[in-house]
Amino acid sequence: MSQLPQTIRWNSGELYFLDQTLLPHKVVEEKQETVEQVWDSIRQLKVRGAPAIGVAGAYGLLLAIQDKTGLHKNRFNELIKAKAEYLDSARPTAVNLKWALDRMLECAKSFSGDDSKELFKYLEDEAIRIHNEDEKLCLDIGKYGVSLIKKDMGVMTHCNAGALATTGIGTATAPMYLAHRKKISFRVYSSETRPLLQGARLTSWELQQSGLDVTLLTDNMAAHIMSQGLIDLVITGTDRVAANGDVANKIGTHGLAIMARHFEIPFYVACPYSTIDFKTKQGNDILIEQRETEEVTNFGLQRTAPENMKAQNPAFDVTPNDLVTGLITDKGIIGPPYKENLQNKYL
Repeated sequence: MSQLPQTIRWNSGELYFLDQTLLPHKVVEEKQETVEQVWDSIRQLKVRGAPAIGVAGAYGLLLAIQDKTGLHKNRFNELIKAKAEYLDSARPTAVNLKWALDRMLECAKSFSGDDSKELFKYLEDEAIRIHNEDEKLCLDIGKYGVSLIKKDMGVMTHCNAGALATTGIGTATAPMYLAHRKKISFRVYSSETRPLLQGARLTSWELQQSGLDVTLLTDNMAAHIMSQGLIDLVITGTDRVAANGDVANKIGTHGLAIMARHFEIPFYVACPYSTIDFKTKQGNDILIEQRETEEVTNFGLQRTAPENMKAQNPAFDVTPNDLVTGLITDKGIIGPPYKENLQNKYL
């Protein structure tokens, strides 16, 4: 596996994001100067993917408060809470952002000292732990999921749940990368993922850069390719797993799961524990982010729809748990009944 650029980098109090809106044509690292810029980078998908935006949120909180350490501890804590709430508003569906920010807030509450500078260092250590933990979680998902990939298989994935969506080797792609390291010969089929083409711009690029055998498909080719017997396994990521095992992921995932069921193809979802939300009982309770209509009426900078055309643009959909063969987690592969089995593993 070749060395891919880092998605997020924290270096001596400076924060950098790989600008994923420019991929695959340009590899550009952008320094984040303010918390408002971090919010905008998350919203614009310069940094994206549930695990990555969790790490980005933790570091973004540090950026928001690092020049305010002269404040009294109580006022400093009020600022931390306010900036965490602000960052959390950037994207509502992926639970990792809120999870990481809540973890930072709990860390601040647990600090027993009175020096705001020491509290900042305490929070910086926690953000670095969140970052390092994400890398390990990806590896653990890969170790449990790699057994699913057999010689000469065709593996389909949707959107980008790869290294670019995390700070490690990805979630859905983690088993693929480890299988590649084991020199297992298999093919990956990446759907383009309209309207923002994360599959075409990101997944196909990172897999190609890493030496995997990857083929790009438009989204509406999936059923045909499955009907030809080319797909043996589907692995996607997820931005939130409800307590009952329903999964929210990039729009189009639900349809892919329905097709996989029709063609009797196993459909797995890869997720770290930080994506499992026991406070959300079922998929219908998940708030689905609605994005700008211009993403649908345009193809890049080129307008493809009539002027004043109405458009729907939900960023995610929810796949019911009965369409999910199993969840590939950092603690193993979890099958149904999901409510009981998730609780047994994580509560």
